[in-house]
Amino acid sequence: MSQTIDRKQHDLLANAIRSLAMDAVEQAKSGHPGLPLGAADIAAVLFSQVMKFDAANPSWPDRDRFVLSAGHGSMLIYALLHLTGAPGMTLDEIKRFRQLHSKTPGHPEVGHTPGVEMTTGPLGQGIATAVGFAMAERMLAAEFGRRVVDHHTYVLASDGDLMEGISQEAIALAGHQKLGKLIVLFDDNGISIDGPLSMSDSVDQLKRFQSAGWRAERVDGHDPDAILAALQRAKASSRPSLIACKTVIGYGAPKKAGTSKAHGEPLGAEELAATKAKLGLSATAFDIAPAALDAWREAGARGAESRKAWEATFAALPPKKQSEFNRRLARELPAKLGKAIAAHKAALAANPPTVATRKASEMALEAITPVMPELVLGSADLTPSNNTKMKTAVPFMPKSPAGRYIHYGIREHGMAAAMNGISLHGGFRPAGATFMVFTDYCRPAIRLAALMEQPAIYVMTHDSIGLGEDGPTHQPVEHLAALRAIPNLRVLRPADAMETAECWQLALERTNGPTVLALTRQNLTPARCEASRANLCAQGAYELTPAEGGRAEATIFATGSEVEIAGTARKLLSERGVRARIVSVPSLELFLTQPEEVRRKVIGSARIKVAVEAGIRMGWDALVGPEGGFVGMTGFGASGPYKELYKHFGITAEAVADAVMARHNQ
Repeated sequence: MSQTIDRKQHDLLANAIRSLAMDAVEQAKSGHPGLPLGAADIAAVLFSQVMKFDAANPSWPDRDRFVLSAGHGSMLIYALLHLTGAPGMTLDEIKRFRQLHSKTPGHPEVGHTPGVEMTTGPLGQGIATAVGFAMAERMLAAEFGRRVVDHHTYVLASDGDLMEGISQEAIALAGHQKLGKLIVLFDDNGISIDGPLSMSDSVDQLKRFQSAGWRAERVDGHDPDAILAALQRAKASSRPSLIACKTVIGYGAPKKAGTSKAHGEPLGAEELAATKAKLGLSATAFDIAPAALDAWREAGARGAESRKAWEATFAALPPKKQSEFNRRLARELPAKLGKAIAAHKAALAANPPTVATRKASEMALEAITPVMPELVLGSADLTPSNNTKMKTAVPFMPKSPAGRYIHYGIREHGMAAAMNGISLHGGFRPAGATFMVFTDYCRPAIRLAALMEQPAIYVMTHDSIGLGEDGPTHQPVEHLAALRAIPNLRVLRPADAMETAECWQLALERTNGPTVLALTRQNLTPARCEASRANLCAQGAYELTPAEGGRAEATIFATGSEVEIAGTARKLLSERGVRARIVSVPSLELFLTQPEEVRRKVIGSARIKVAVEAGIRMGWDALVGPEGGFVGMTGFGASGPYKELYKHFGITAEAVADAVMARHNQ
């Protein structure tokens, strides 16, 4: 028999959410009241009747996750956090909605507001990232057991979330993986900013989700009994679930309810007063009935019993298993990782390979994966080209949930978002791969990873015109510069197998932001044949080859495949009587963050500075100056064998030497 909710008590809870949301938006004179007003019934049922959480301990590992994919309705989650008693979410913070340094920013931000699971706002990112949460939950449960890991991921999504293209990638992947612990509540209000949704969309969302392998149903989003019954059915399903909750945007507002006017602007003093009167709420701003607050605090504390029971279960695990679980959630690297990389570097020094850096990456991973069980690799249907699947790798599938290799399909954007969810959930380090040019497809999720300080790793191969015959559609030209422009994203472009090993080490050691590994298709001769104890790539740039016969007259800066070109150019210059040194720059932006004395030493005092990279010049003036030389691309590539392309576009040792000589003779 289905459970029945006391309607009067439910309305007390839902209207408390509505009251805080209306008042906060009105005081800020900015925000989105429509969603909190319309979705308050959904949230009240979910948080008071269904979700497993302890408001006082928002980081409890086995809590249910709630993702507000419709991040514009941020006052919904802020009201819930305050009402349930989350740490730091005081009434004063609610009053400071959208103000500088408040815990209630315009869109939810993870790490900024306790209780917020991820940063949302760009539509579609929440639902797509939630797929990663559900994947991580299943993988962690397969390793540590359902007694320790057994929780759901709930998503509140809007029409806009489901119209964004990334949502199709996400729901297809979730359906294929049969992620039964993923439940999406669709705020089905039929309104977008422009007006009625019928002006721009006529998709039957239930049929759409069902076709992707989900169970889907529609309920009255203002009927708490119907919402609860649907959630119970969803929790019992082995498939991901969509619950389309038919709601009225701006519920309760006499004039604006059901219209786009309720979406993204304050109700206004007159409409606010009328709405409160209609809902039976206090006319005083931020005044919540004591009975409502008490009921919400009771709901927020209800999960403490479950948390304590979980803690007792966890404490009964073998100490080694407890330690491993805690290490993984703390993002502490395995103790054996440093030795594994050192041994790999020693092997490379003993037998320096002439390989593409994508192959060098595979070689590094063969050394890393045996000692790093939390590393989850994958590819957007380019596994043979990206070289990311190890010989012993087991695919992550419904029948093999402990697998550590994800076949994402041709879903680059969905892959990058799911990686964010895997990282945010905790317990794993995701690394996903595709061609470098398709970072364009991944970019919104990459940017969000940087904003959320998530250490996702993007293995991006075929990183320049060096990929050859596939031509300009697949040849990255502006991509290195565009990625370097994203704050807190680190781009690493190694020159050989030794640098590739060091770059993997840097990517894994980083815990406060994402990393791109830009790797070649073409083979490269070894730039370094000695296994230094230090990671020379760690400061972003270093002197690879000093000048011979005296003080350097020129410095050649190079990255990746162009380091080899720089080496040949140095020999040509020596024949012309010019002393040149080579600086390898595996990470331009990392180098620019180094202390001034480090930068000055590496850049050197040579008057002539020339950089060479098979990309555009943007960013390089920080090293060579506006008068310095640059050998690279100025437009799109072309189709042809890669060696011919380098000659055609003038990215050659001769061109680098000529650029130096032109300045030497001035």
